[in-house]
Parts: sequence; structure tokens; C-alpha cells
Amino acid sequence: MTIALDQIDRIVWNHHHDPFEVLGPHQIEKDGQTVWALRAYLPNADAAWVILPEDRKEYPMHSVHNPHFFECILDIPELSNYQLRYKEGEHERVTYDPYAFRSPKLTDFDIHLFSEGNHHRIYEKLGAHTMNLNGVDGVYFAVWAPSARNVSVLGNFNHWDGRQHQMRKFGNGVWELFIPEVGVGEPYKYEIKNFDGHIYEKSDPYGFQQEVRPKTASIVAELDTYTWNDADWMEQRRHNDPLLHPISVYECHLGSWNRAPFSEPHQLPDGTVEPAVQAVELDPGSRFLTYRELADRLIPYVKELGFTHIELLPVAEHPFDGSWGYQVTGYYAPTSRFGTPEDFMYFVDQCHLNGIGVIVDWVPGHFPKDGHGLAFFDGTHLYEHADPRKGEHKGWGTLVFNYSRNEVRNFLVSNALFWFDKYHIDGIRVDAVASILYLNYCREDGEWVANQYGGCENIEGADFIRQTNHVLFSYYPGILSIAEESTSWPMVSWPTYVGGLGFNLKWNMGWMHDMLDYFHMDPWFRQFHQNNVTFSIWYHHSENFMLALSHDEVVHGKSNMLGKMPGDDWQKFANVRALFTYMFAHPGKKTIFMGMEFAQWKEWNAWGTLEWEMLQFPPHQGIKRFFQDLNTLYRNEPTLYENDFSEEGFQWIDCSDNRHSVVSFIRRAKDTDEFVVVVCNFTPQPHSHYRVGVPEPGFYTELFNSDSGEYGGSNMGNLGGKWTDEWWFHNYPHSIDLCLPPLGVLILKLDREKTAEAYQQVEAEEGADS
Repeated sequence: MTIALDQIDRIVWNHHHDPFEVLGPHQIEKDGQTVWALRAYLPNADAAWVILPEDRKEYPMHSVHNPHFFECILDIPELSNYQLRYKEGEHERVTYDPYAFRSPKLTDFDIHLFSEGNHHRIYEKLGAHTMNLNGVDGVYFAVWAPSARNVSVLGNFNHWDGRQHQMRKFGNGVWELFIPEVGVGEPYKYEIKNFDGHIYEKSDPYGFQQEVRPKTASIVAELDTYTWNDADWMEQRRHNDPLLHPISVYECHLGSWNRAPFSEPHQLPDGTVEPAVQAVELDPGSRFLTYRELADRLIPYVKELGFTHIELLPVAEHPFDGSWGYQVTGYYAPTSRFGTPEDFMYFVDQCHLNGIGVIVDWVPGHFPKDGHGLAFFDGTHLYEHADPRKGEHKGWGTLVFNYSRNEVRNFLVSNALFWFDKYHIDGIRVDAVASILYLNYCREDGEWVANQYGGCENIEGADFIRQTNHVLFSYYPGILSIAEESTSWPMVSWPTYVGGLGFNLKWNMGWMHDMLDYFHMDPWFRQFHQNNVTFSIWYHHSENFMLALSHDEVVHGKSNMLGKMPGDDWQKFANVRALFTYMFAHPGKKTIFMGMEFAQWKEWNAWGTLEWEMLQFPPHQGIKRFFQDLNTLYRNEPTLYENDFSEEGFQWIDCSDNRHSVVSFIRRAKDTDEFVVVVCNFTPQPHSHYRVGVPEPGFYTELFNSDSGEYGGSNMGNLGGKWTDEWWFHNYPHSIDLCLPPLGVLILKLDREKTAEAYQQVEAEEGADS
């Protein structure tokens, strides 16, 4: 016997932290000579042999102490890659011995960076990675589970038997193992045993792909084989400041944007048919569109409407459709509901080739308690806080990340970077930022723990956000990092080097609530609530704001946009047009949720699809045409986007005419004298002679009228534009006499060329008369 019995028992009972100390090839002294002892634990084997590569000769292995623990002594000078042949009943297998491959992918420096929370690309080391070791293809597995007693890799390759493929513990609680002859597409999990003997089967936190729900295994995937075609887009993005450009975002939930019948198979580019994924139990006859089908259908639709970006509700893997993707279990895996990682790359690539940016919702604030996920990962509260007053969101039924733990923070920071690195996305919208920033978020008194200064601010959470944004913009200038932050936390969209959180945009939740409350009122009462319209201007320059009317505003009994509006059907549609025109004229970037672009009646239903049948009716066709023209105007008119975040970009003409519920203002471009005049009438009462002061004399072209007949309005307007009068009004020496349509918004611009021609003609006529 060449090894102590207790060592064998530790392997057999799966209690060894480093099975390489026992298994695999070992040089030992025997009878004064150095020989090789080859050991293997094969739990289901009846007999085993060693096959040497030189002569393919087989050497029998003998059981030692346990009928399934085998050893073979070879008196040879050198040992190359050998194979094991073993019998399991009537079946035989020939494999390479995983314990003969000792070259780790991880280095001490990797562990050092990971331990301090600064390994920005830790996803290239942890997880499952195909590689070739000593001429043998296989997969290197590595997982962080510092409090585990043992960790094993499970898969079809070992019949999901945790006694095989036991991993060794490396630095800082990382377990690793190279398994030869495993390849892409192989499902796997980790079996984690704690010191109490409890066993947990976990999917890979760093896994690049997961099985389609309800299955939960990770899948070995290769992310570097796709050929990207967006080099020009990526290079241009790197040199651009997105805040100086139009940003009009179409927020989309891929699972409910549209569906296909099961009878319509999806063919891959090579002609093969891809298995369909059932959409929902309530609609068994439909299937999800794949990423490639969405590229063919969604991208042309968004491009036709003129949006600059698509924002995807979370596409990271999640087990429950009803969470909309906001309860993530696979942070590094695009959901398999719609296809493979390469399919998602194709979708993003096609967006870029069509001039559309891609924003992905990112959820670092909480994660679900599903047994295969991050919860109680190694038998301890590893990713979450142990104290439920810090570690649980009872309202959501989820757990909170422990941002004070370096490795957890590293997991999240590198995850944000991962989506930009591997999938070329253009931005993230960080969900529920307030839940990260406040220890008492949605908690009653006594249900939360104060910070070291006695406050409710989550200092570690704020530091995590700053680190994430600092890292992202260091690697990828020109991207977007958007905060869904619903409180008055200061400097959310300020750079980290001046103490800000480092986002470059923040959702303006106050504007959203004020405007929806305002438009929900009967127009007669709006005169008493003019402050709803004007208040946002008091603070619009304090942050880089994005105006968002998102999915949260059209679910849970809140009604869709049409249903929120008062009046008859005509007034409802007119109110919707007035709201969105005011939104696009107001300072800030824009986001709307799918279905709003054609005024869907029903609330959003994540289990169904949009009400596409509404587009057969003229009013809904008019709203779609309205959005096409509004986006076109927005993208072509620098006054509406260049100067969104400074006081110079906005100027009231009159905000005090609450008796008529009319406001008028000016939007100015950056570093030029260009401007537009916006006049909003938020009542159904038209005004045939409404005078508005303007900065310069001349002809003001009516660029946009939300009451146009093409959109379903009354077609009341100003016959293309109006000349100014020398009539002092609103503190300006010139003014225009406008016809204000009911529930309408006008956008006008001084036509300098036409004005100059007219003045030249007048001067010529006056010269001729003299």
C-alpha cells in the first residue's frame, strides 16, 4: 500500500479539499527505486486498466481498501498523458484521467486581484472554459465557494455523480478542475457540500449559458467564436459623447413584444430547425421569437419608428417568466428562452449595423432564493448578508448582495463589464438603485441596521456603484450608464472624481409622476395644478436626466397610457399626443415602453403580446405615424437634444398662464443661436388668437403640430407658420399670434433664410420707392 487509508477514505467519502494529493500520477519510492503510482477513484467501476499512449499497452489497476479505489504501479522513467479504461457492469469507458492535468488556469495574481475586488475580467478565469492542456481538449472549471468542505462537477459525463470529478481548493476558496474530453454544449452543475454534510446542487455563477427553464443546469459555451461586423460602430462610439446626441429609447420585453405560433418553426441559417420554446402555459399554442427572428422583425420596426436605442428588460437568465427578468440566477448568461449566446450576439450586431444602440437592464440590487442560484451558495450566506435586516427584500422575496465583500463586489463589477466586452452592448440601465443606496429601503423601523455613522445610507452600496461606473467608463468611453434612482440622492449623474455616483443619466421619476398625475386630471382642474408641469424645470439641470415612461407605469392596475387619460376617445388620443410631444420638447433624453407607440389600450401583459390588432384602426395608425414624425424631428433638430443638461438650453416664455393651462418655452442648441419655440395647450379649448413673445422677428415655421389630421387630430394649426408682429409681449419686442389647437403642442422655428429673403425684398422695395 502506497497511501494511508484515511486519505483513501477522505476521497471515497468526498471529504478531501485537494484530491490531487491522492488521485492521479505520483512518483514514489519503492524498493529503493522511483516509480509511478497511478490512482483513480471510479465509484461505479468493477475493474480498471491504465493505457499508456506510447504503445497502447494496458496495465491492470488493483483495488485498494475500497472496491472502487484503484492503483497501478508503473516502473517507467517518464509518464505522458495516459487513459483509463474501466468497466461498469456491461459497459466500458475509456477516458483521460482529469487528475493527470495539474496546470491551473488561475494564478496567484488572479487570486490576489479577486480577493481585493479588482479582477475586472474574472469571468475569463472562473466558470467553465474550453481549453487544451497537454494536447488534450477539455473544459476547465473554477468556482468560488470558500466555506465548502468539498465541491464536485456534475454532468452527463459522470452521470451527475458527485463522487467523481472532485475539485481541489485553490487560493481564497476557489475550487478548480480540468475535465478532459468535455466540450461545448455540455450541461453541468456544481455539487457543494458544507461541513455539516448538507449538499447543494448549484448552477455556475459565472456560467455563460443555462438550460431553458424549468431546467437549471449551466451549459459549457464558447463566447469568442462569433465574427462581429460592427467595428465602425464601436470605433465611432468610443469617440462620441452620447449626451450631445439624440437618445430616444424603445424599451422592450422580448418575451411579450410578439410571438409566433408553434406551427411556424424557426429555421437556423444552415437550414436546420431550432427547437421551439413554449411561451407561457396560458398560451400553449405560441412560442417565443428567437434572438435571430427578433433581429429580423424588431430591428426594422424600431428603425422605422426612428428610435435611436432599444432597451431590453433583463436578458440575463431567470427561472420565472413572471419576474420579467428582474430575478436573475445566471448573471453571465443571456436567457436561453430566445436562443444561444451567439444568437444574442447576432441580435446586437444587427442593431449596430442598422444604427441602433442596445441598452440592457442590469439588476445588481437583489437576487432570488432559488435553490440552484446564488442563495446560500456554499452552505453559508456567501453572496448575501447573513442578517436578514440587511440581506433580504421581503417585499420582493429576494436577497441583497453583500457589497462589503470584495469578491461579491468583484462578481458584479466584472459582470457589468462582461456585457460590454462579450456582447458589445452600448449601455446599462441599473435597476432599483435606491435599494442599493439605502439600508432602510422598503423597511419599517426596527427592520434595518444603521451604518457606522447612525445613518440609513448604504456606504458600501454607494462605493460599489462608483466602482462599477469608474471601471465601465475607463474601458468603454461613449457608453451609457443609466440609474433608475427614485430619491433625492445627490450627484447621481456626476463623475466619480468629484464625488458623484458616476452614472451619465438618471431617470427623472419626479417628472414622470408629476406628468401622469397632471394628465390623469380632467382638463378643467389642470389650471389648479400648473406646478406639475413647471416644477421639473427648477431642478432639471442638477442631474443628467432621462424622461422615462416605462413598463412600471402600465402594469398592476395602472392602465396603459390611453386609459389614464380623461375624456372621450378623441380627447384620450389627443392627450397622449400632447404628453409625448411635451416630453420630447422637455430637456432630457427619452424612453418609452413598447405599445405606447401605437397607443395600446390594455395594460402590458408579460404573459401575452402587444395588441397588434389595434393597428388596423386609424386612430392607432395615427399615433404610430405621430411617433415616426416626432422621432424624425427630434433626431434632426439639435435644439431638442444638444443642450439638455444646462440652464442655457431651456428658457420659459410664459409658465404662469394657468387659467388656460398653457405653457410656452424656448429650447436652444449648443454653441449656436438656433432655437425652437414650444407652445402647449393642455385643455380641449382651442385658442384662435394666442399671442406668444419670441426673441427674434421673422417667419416661424410650424415644425410640428400634435393636432395634425395625419395623427388623428382636428388639424387646427397655423397654415405652416406665422410672421411676427412688432408687439411687445412676454418681455420680448416681437410676438406671434398663434392658433392653439385643443390638447395640442406646437413646435416652431425661425426660418432665417425665408426671413432674410423677405427683409431683403422689403429693403429693395423701400429703396425703389425712395
